[in-house]
Amino acid sequence: METNRNSLSVYALGGLNEIGKNMYAIEYGNDIVLIDCGNKFPDETLLGIDLIIPDMSYIIENQSRVRALILTHGHEDHIGGVPFFLKTINVPVYATRFTLGLVEIKLQEHRLLRESELIEIHSDSKVQIGDMEISFFKVNHSIPDCLGIVFNMPEGTIVHTGDFKFDLTPANNEQPDIHKMADIGNKGVLLLLSESTNAERPGYTPSEQMVGKNLEQIFIQAKRKVIVSTFASNISRIQQVVDAAEKTNRKLALLGRSMVNVVKVAMDRGYLVIPKWMLIEARDIDELPPDRVSILCTGSQGEALAALSRLSTGNFRDVEILPEDTIILAAGPIPGNEKKVTSIVDNLYKLGAHVIYGSGSSSGMHVSGHGYQEDLRLMLTLMKPKYFIPIHGEHRMLHHHRMLAESVGVEKGNTFILKNGDVVDLEQSIARSTRNIPSGDTYVDGVDIGDMEFVLRDRKQISEEGMLMAIIPINKHDKKLLSDPEFISRGFVDQNFTELRKEMNRMTKETINELRDTDRGSRNLIKKRVKRTLAKYVKQHTKKEPMIVPILMDI
Repeated sequence: METNRNSLSVYALGGLNEIGKNMYAIEYGNDIVLIDCGNKFPDETLLGIDLIIPDMSYIIENQSRVRALILTHGHEDHIGGVPFFLKTINVPVYATRFTLGLVEIKLQEHRLLRESELIEIHSDSKVQIGDMEISFFKVNHSIPDCLGIVFNMPEGTIVHTGDFKFDLTPANNEQPDIHKMADIGNKGVLLLLSESTNAERPGYTPSEQMVGKNLEQIFIQAKRKVIVSTFASNISRIQQVVDAAEKTNRKLALLGRSMVNVVKVAMDRGYLVIPKWMLIEARDIDELPPDRVSILCTGSQGEALAALSRLSTGNFRDVEILPEDTIILAAGPIPGNEKKVTSIVDNLYKLGAHVIYGSGSSSGMHVSGHGYQEDLRLMLTLMKPKYFIPIHGEHRMLHHHRMLAESVGVEKGNTFILKNGDVVDLEQSIARSTRNIPSGDTYVDGVDIGDMEFVLRDRKQISEEGMLMAIIPINKHDKKLLSDPEFISRGFVDQNFTELRKEMNRMTKETINELRDTDRGSRNLIKKRVKRTLAKYVKQHTKKEPMIVPILMDI
């Protein structure tokens, strides 16, 4: 598809009016550069779905113009869709050293690593793609090696902040590139895309240093085992746990596959330092005095199969939570996960454990990786954009971010609150949003990928109304019924089924004989007519609408 050489467009395929599956695009002339390719996790209505990734149909349709995928950092909501993207469009992937380490794990699992082109970048890198000169700046977040991205083009400069906060005393001593940000702003920013996760929260985000001091105090006071659950990707938090364990002479065990994998990547690449004497296996925990043991585990978001959930129900081999053990949830619950986390906390209390949980000052064990309102204002003030698109947030967050932008000088009418697929076109430094492209959700269900509309509809029906199977033995030549149909109910009824079966038996026989008499006994017609007849009867007599599955057995 040919485009105007000087046309400049910006849009999101994910990340707007939602938390997760971040994916943004910059189009300039005949070149498309993508920013991030994340996933989000399904809610309870999406039965059996593993992941949700962006609908990439527009990108696939225009894949000859896609030049690169640039990753701002290594969180799942920014890299979780990368393997599925690369299976379809194999373009160079640019990311920092730590982010590439996490991506490589995913590509190995999907057997894509060998044919993928992974290019390491850092905050001083320069990348030229067509007429786009791309540079980067360092930002703080809750994972190492995070970047903002600058696109310099003849039409103007576009900046994507990535996820960020301003932490002047970060635990990893990696300060944000504030001077570089100010220089970018002084040169002129046509359009800023900035994350909005904490746009409702006043003030500045607290520093990671606060968590380190509080962790150390808890480790000193703890009488028995200390178990810390956090995001495996929060390497600064993990290093703080390691430091607290070292000061209190405790060994450290790692529980959970993602925790083990990410810690290995972080150690191999120099982002995490753990003394050689410290690490032990789970099976060695009982051989040590409880006050000499600490554990790092996954499951801070209440995931049913993660280590913390299994520990809370006594289902983790080799490790048992006993009274007076100390459990620390060093991560705040993502919106939507609160109920699952609360359930685990309840279980931990039932086991007699001392539980420390909650975000910010309530526990002192977690600070957000996303900027509060004053952080967002500072970014806007440094960049001084003419136009602004708040990204990475639900609608109310985008709305609050727009008000923050206007409070520091962005003109009213120059902020675009978009939906996924809405396009902002910039021509001669004038921005307009008048069109959109295909967007939406793509479901990952095991090895299947797609919209899954009919599969989910069937699962929902089965989960709510149950299923009724009618097994019908017929002569494959003359379609004559050979014996009574057999009815099997699953999740439908468990009482009075005998009476129902008698009537369904009669109606099924009657329907098949009627079709045979009129010489219309094709397999598909028999199944369709039996299903319709049984559905009408069952709804009338039970007020339920189970999935009805006629099975013809040719004999």
